[in-house]
Amino acid sequence: TAGSIDSMVANYTPLKKKRRQDDYTPGGHNDRRPNRATIAYTNLIRRYFKDTQPIVLGGIEASLRRIAHYDFWSNKIRRSILFDSKADYLLYGMAEKAVLELAAGLKSGQDIQQLRGLCYITSEPVQSYSELPSFEHVQKDKHAFIDMFHAFYQNNDPLIAKGLIQRHGDRYLVQNPPQPYLSQTELDEIYALPYERSQHPYYESQGSVRALDTIKYSISTHRGCYGECNFCAIAVHEGRTVRWRSQSSILSEARKLAKQPGFKGYIQDVGGPTANMYGFECDKKLSSGVCSKKHCLYPDTCSLLQVDHQPQIDLLRAIRELPGVKKAFIASGIRYDMLMGDEVCGNTYLQELAAHHVSGQLKVAPEHTEPQVLAYMGKPGTKTLLEFKEAFDQASLQSGKRQFLTYYFIAAHPGSREQDMHALKRFVSRKLKMNPEQVQIFTPTPSTYSTLMYYTELDPFTRRPLYVEKEPAKVNRQKQIVVTKGQPHE
Repeated sequence: TAGSIDSMVANYTPLKKKRRQDDYTPGGHNDRRPNRATIAYTNLIRRYFKDTQPIVLGGIEASLRRIAHYDFWSNKIRRSILFDSKADYLLYGMAEKAVLELAAGLKSGQDIQQLRGLCYITSEPVQSYSELPSFEHVQKDKHAFIDMFHAFYQNNDPLIAKGLIQRHGDRYLVQNPPQPYLSQTELDEIYALPYERSQHPYYESQGSVRALDTIKYSISTHRGCYGECNFCAIAVHEGRTVRWRSQSSILSEARKLAKQPGFKGYIQDVGGPTANMYGFECDKKLSSGVCSKKHCLYPDTCSLLQVDHQPQIDLLRAIRELPGVKKAFIASGIRYDMLMGDEVCGNTYLQELAAHHVSGQLKVAPEHTEPQVLAYMGKPGTKTLLEFKEAFDQASLQSGKRQFLTYYFIAAHPGSREQDMHALKRFVSRKLKMNPEQVQIFTPTPSTYSTLMYYTELDPFTRRPLYVEKEPAKVNRQKQIVVTKGQPHE
């Protein structure tokens, strides 16, 4: 594994400049993780251990690069990372059960090629699997690359996914169907394991790992995301179905946190990919798998997804009652469109948030304000954002607290022009009464629809030409339009 983040994202900014700091490395020194770390590590093992056991890849980098993919840093279509690394197997997704099943299979000498969640290379195609356009074909034809990605994306749900094959030269990449999602009992068992919540003592003398600051005293309540923002890879890695831990499991972890050395009474985050997705899912999705032509939240919340904030309300109230816990914050962000659409519990949830679970600022991610750009992102419009802001400000006032919303925006996303960024600047200045600071430049990471748009310069759903800004100076200009203080451009 390359670690908790793709090594190219860790090492380079969206403008392809070397990052000065790595928050996952002791002391923050960005000189430890090699580029394309999965490949580098595997090659080192092959070099120094000639008679080794099979090498198995896992983690974010391998999972999202498991088929032919666009690589922003080399600006080309690369082969599956299994071919470039010369590893034996790849386990994709969260993979806890797959790791155990593969280890047991290797130990007993059984055939492991039927293991769900596994990718491997073979000289003969698996006849019952669906064949993706070949690596050579997608290299030359952007429309074939779009066809490939559609098929890949739609075959990630354990209930409906088919096995996939993709020819690379005279060999085939084989992707078995994904592992079934963990049950709540299995999730609870995993999070009950005795994690250290600290870096290894060996590295203490080299400095602290900054990334630990945000997770050491945090609790993950669920996995997966049905938001399906086009620039996000969570749907491909964790899945589009939300699975959540039991309240008793989460409370048990909170009690353990309260006994940790250095804990001062503040749980920094109770959440997941999106905090308020805890505790409910679409019944149809749970029984029949995800919809192939419909999203849960875009362009509007599906009527089959019965949004219900009561489970998280109950959870947060229970956490507040624990001895040793002064505050439990929601730091991982919320979907305000879901909150505003919950007519039964939404207002109660907002009141609870404002009164007890905001550490001065609450994160929300509108990402943009202009309808055409939001459509390419798969994000809701600004009407709900303004309604939520008004409701949040009122709830904060009623709780007697001076609190603010932190807004996250993206510059230079496919479809975004300079005039769109000027319009965003005007909106946030006049409607939100603030100057944005949390603005990131779009990074085309593997296995997202937005990256597909960036590379092909086509809308993958209509095949119409799409404006994509790729010149670094103009990309940076889009960000500076928004973050530069002063009056917005008319």
